[in-house]
Amino acid sequence: MIEIVVAAFLLLGGFFALIAAIGVLRMPDVLTRMHASTKAGTLGSSLILIGCAIFKADAEITVRVIAIILFLMLTAPIGAHMLGRAAARDEKHRKAD
Repeated sequence: MIEIVVAAFLLLGGFFALIAAIGVLRMPDVLTRMHASTKAGTLGSSLILIGCAIFKADAEITVRVIAIILFLMLTAPIGAHMLGRAAARDEKHRKAD
């Protein structure tokens, strides 16, 4: 039974990671690409990590997985925001020239 739950988390996480990769390739501009990669990429990696924590069923690994997921959820949007600001400023400077 645990294997089915772990497989579901891993497959769902892989699906969202694939969606993030396709979004990066298919979206027309920088801001929408970052949105696709940040949201779906964070969700996909979080689901994969949860699947690994369930599979191992160790308290130390579970604490590490929770810390990694919190770190991803805190840093990915901030990084994307900073990259978006830099891209918007670069675009503004290109139009001025």
